[in-house]
Amino acid sequence: MIGVAVATALCMAVLVACEYRHHLVGKAVSKTLASAGFVAMGVLAGLPLGTPAQIAVFVGLLFGAAGDLFLLSREKRWFLAGLGSFLLNHVAYVVAFGLLGVRPLLALGAAVPLVGIAYVVWRWLSARVGSMAKPVMAYIAVISAMVACAAGALDTAGPVLLGAAVLFFASDLCVARDRFVSPGPENRLVGLPLYYGAQLLFAWGAG
Repeated sequence: MIGVAVATALCMAVLVACEYRHHLVGKAVSKTLASAGFVAMGVLAGLPLGTPAQIAVFVGLLFGAAGDLFLLSREKRWFLAGLGSFLLNHVAYVVAFGLLGVRPLLALGAAVPLVGIAYVVWRWLSARVGSMAKPVMAYIAVISAMVACAAGALDTAGPVLLGAAVLFFASDLCVARDRFVSPGPENRLVGLPLYYGAQLLFAWGAG
């Protein structure tokens, strides 16, 4: 699995370089390979044939990989398709945490600051998202719930999956900044390592 993680990281590094150089073919190839990397990590970890929670994580990885392909285009319809795929990605992870066992008090304790963070993020984006307001609002709610469930399942899922959830949340802030606030390769420079790190940790940590 270490080899898959290293290969994924290398593909991600090439992807960042292609983003800076605006090399569309290189971007498509490297992103596809990097996303295939965390799916491969899930396969090697035995997720497809594992427990219901492990299967849910693997389904989430597949939705994530599909979302990556949709987001190769900056057209609105493909962005919305990617948003939908990642929303389902997070729903699958919520299901996984639920199957592992979520302690309500822990989840509620995490939800309190997350509601505040989600509100700040929404205020930051609300004037810029236009007709995509409802999908973006739903996405913020679902990813916040996913992080809260990860915190609530800390005893059963472990710190690795909680770390993965937090990294995913942070990576999506970079995506939001790039799409709606200030487009630029610096967003991918920060966001892509956070994102691929999160997906690899989900695949490895659930195994």
